[in-house]
Parts: sequence; structure tokens; C-alpha cells
Amino acid sequence: MGEPLMTAAPNSPLPEIVDSHCHLDFPDFASELPDVIARARAAGVTRMVTICTRLKNEPAVRAIAEAHDGVFYAAGTHPMSAAEEPLATVDQLIALSRHPKFVGIGETGLDYHYTADSAEVQKTSLRLHITAAQETGLPLIIHARAADEDMAAILTEGFRERPYSCVMHCFSSGAGLARAALDLGFYLSMSGIATFPKSQDLRDIFAAAPVDRILLETDSPYLAPVPYRGKRNEPAYTAFTARTGAALYGLTEAEFAARTTANFERLFPRAARAAKAA
Repeated sequence: MGEPLMTAAPNSPLPEIVDSHCHLDFPDFASELPDVIARARAAGVTRMVTICTRLKNEPAVRAIAEAHDGVFYAAGTHPMSAAEEPLATVDQLIALSRHPKFVGIGETGLDYHYTADSAEVQKTSLRLHITAAQETGLPLIIHARAADEDMAAILTEGFRERPYSCVMHCFSSGAGLARAALDLGFYLSMSGIATFPKSQDLRDIFAAAPVDRILLETDSPYLAPVPYRGKRNEPAYTAFTARTGAALYGLTEAEFAARTTANFERLFPRAARAAKAA
């Protein structure tokens, strides 16, 4: 895990990259979190958003963000946990949003691949999170799997009632959901899945999207990009997904890193302000 990840020419700094979605509180990182964060910084990943997926774990996730410069956090109820956890309330999410390092609502969404039996409670949970995003002005962070039609309908319905900002995290759904999200002004986040050899259809979806709507993420410890596929993922590996993205758009790695960092700052203005104040 400690091998060099990226190299730069002498006096040529690595481009700044943001890992917009990771899970630093997961047990996979417990024994070496400072080293994981140090490797990310050495690879040019200067900011990370660590995501709380069950509100009962929010204090631990918040503590990680508080302890590390450049680490921010978001919180919500993951759709696969929606039937097991008490429903988050709008008031709870609004209260959490007052923390200066809290930058987004979620992740929330719909997952019918493993948990279709809880579809109705997932929809209820999603709508509560949408309301919290509308009330706070913070971006919604969406997990979508095998639920494209319902996802597009609920996101659009909520947006028409009251606009909000949103990122489709670890986007790996179909072109129809991508278009629906982009039409609402939302963002698509590119993970290590985009580097997999059999992901050409997904790469085509990203290539057809405007580069000013693309974010980068790891979703670590999951979904490590090539050449680390099958191993534990970590924020430093955002750099490998950035290489794939740069090639899709015909940009240099530095150009693509700059574009996606600007996109992140536009979607997550609280994190952008914190970086400027540092």
C-alpha cells in the first residue's frame, strides 16, 4: 500500500484533485488512517469528503473531519439501511448542517439491486433528504442502483417543487438517468468503475456529459480503479480515475484535475470557502 502512486517532473507539482466521496470511518482504515490521508496528499488529493451512511455513526465521522485539514463530511441514511435505521428527520439533518465542516446531505437514494423489498421506505427517506437539501442549500448526495425510473421521477418532482443541487455519486446507471440528472443541473461523479475494461458503456455516458458537471471520487474502501482493482481502495487512488477521465475528454491530467476541482468547489461552496480561508 505504500508504493508511489503518481510522479511529477522536477519542480512540477501534482495537480490538485478532490476525492468527493469516501468512507474514512470504515474499519478498513482504522489501523492506519493518518497514513491513508498522508498518501492521498502525496498523490495530489488535497481534499476529501468522508460520508456517514448511518446517522448513529455521525459523531465518529465528524471527529475524523475535525481532526484532519482538508477533510469534510456529509451524513444521511444509505438506502440499503433505510429499513434498518430510524428515518432521519429534516430537523436532524438541518441541525447537523450547522457544523462548518458538514458539506452535503446524504448519501441517500434508491437501491433495488439488493434491497428492493424496502423500496417504499427508501422513497420516503429520499424525499426527507431532498427536503433537507432544499432547506439547507447544501448539495444532495445520491446513491442509485437498479432504480433509474423511480430515481429520475423523484429527483425531478422534488426539483420542480423547489430547486436544489445534487451529485449522482459513483454514477454507474443508464444514459436515461444521466440525462435526467444533467437536465436538472446535477453532477455525475466518476469512480474507479470507469477504469474497468468492461465499462465502455459507462465511459461513453461520461464522455457525452459536459466536463463542467463531472466530479471524481473513490467510494473507498470499495471499487479500487485499475491497476488496484480487487484491492482495498483509498483516496490516493483518485489519481488513476482522473487519468481515465482526462483521456475521455482529451485533456491533460492537470487540466482535468483543475476542471473537476472547480466543479467540486461550485457544488460544495462550503468546502471551497474553507480552502480559501486556510
